Amino acid sequence: MQAVKDSSGLYEVERRARHAERPGFRISELQISPTQQVPWHFHTNIQDTFYVLEGELRIFVRDPKDEVRLRPGETYVVRPGRPHLVTNAGRTSATFLILQGIGEYDYVPLT
Repeated sequence: MQAVKDSSGLYEVERRARHAERPGFRISELQISPTQQVPWHFHTNIQDTFYVLEGELRIFVRDPKDEVRLRPGETYVVRPGRPHLVTNAGRTSATFLILQGIGEYDYVPLT
């Protein structure tokens, strides 16, 4: 698959907001329903830092394979190049921040 600079049209979420953006760094807020997910992907140069505001997240990663569950106030970092999938682990909407950087953003979808 080819890297894209804007992944907002690739998967559906309940709400998406950008709180800050400058060259090499950005902070986004996503809200996903219990049935939504951020599909398998990776970033070439940046790491994702997840911070849960409400609800519960479940993050699956590869290389090595692992599964992480996060509750409000908890964080998890996915290094550049590491494939990951983000799902809602609860029965209500989950809201979380994603801090992305430092470097040029890309989104490489996986199948």
